[in-house]
Amino acid sequence: MKRITESSSNYNDLEKMATSSLLQNINREDQSVPLAVEKEIPAIEAFVEACYQRMKNGGRLFYMGAGTSGRLGIVDASECPPTFGIEHGIVVGIIAGGDTAIRRAVEFAEDDREQGWKDLWEYNINVNDTVVGIAASGTTPYVLGALEKAKSEGILTGGISCNPDSPIANLADFPMTPVVGPEFVTGSTRMKSGTAQKLVLNMISTSLMIKLGRVKGNKMVDMQLSNNKLVDRGTRMVADELKIDYDLAAELLQKNGSVRKAVDCYKSLNK
Repeated sequence: MKRITESSSNYNDLEKMATSSLLQNINREDQSVPLAVEKEIPAIEAFVEACYQRMKNGGRLFYMGAGTSGRLGIVDASECPPTFGIEHGIVVGIIAGGDTAIRRAVEFAEDDREQGWKDLWEYNINVNDTVVGIAASGTTPYVLGALEKAKSEGILTGGISCNPDSPIANLADFPMTPVVGPEFVTGSTRMKSGTAQKLVLNMISTSLMIKLGRVKGNKMVDMQLSNNKLVDRGTRMVADELKIDYDLAAELLQKNGSVRKAVDCYKSLNK
């Protein structure tokens, strides 16, 4: 397997570059990322459709990764409840080394091929669920072990990596492989590879939540009203949808607890 993610950078003598050159060259490399992701849209679509069939019947979505990849999965999973109003535990991010590894690297955690499945098993994972392995290299043992065992148990699997023909790409039912090329700093996959993974995760979770009815029109009608900014946003959404003044919208939102419920309540009372 050719590890493009480990290939030498297209740039050299980085320490001699002026700040402007560093920034311009990083930005130049970053511009290739969405184009690489675009090529994978058919693969992402196939995965989303398969995952949706399980989630609409009560299945959960698990992200598995180590290091940057694990952190990206945790970020995406943790943002689903406040953004879309789903219960915690519907989309779950798991990282090699446990919660400690979110902030500080846990040495050799990613090399434990057995631990990934053990971590999944703590959630009583079953055939209704879906597991997505995330690894820029496509070779992380922690992720590979979890995917392999999940497949053997009849659980749907996806894989997000940045090396073509990697072990994860060959193992997952639905491989998604944006090939972004060498990193600006050789092997620093938190850069382009990490950005590509983040974009793919955004696409997966957002499209699934829309298909599951968590967006109406283009609005997050089930978002949690957990701070003043979101209360204000929700109030403006209610006012815009119902064509009423801000104060009445705020009253409706406070009484009903969500944009969706506020709108539905008002409409039912004013038929």
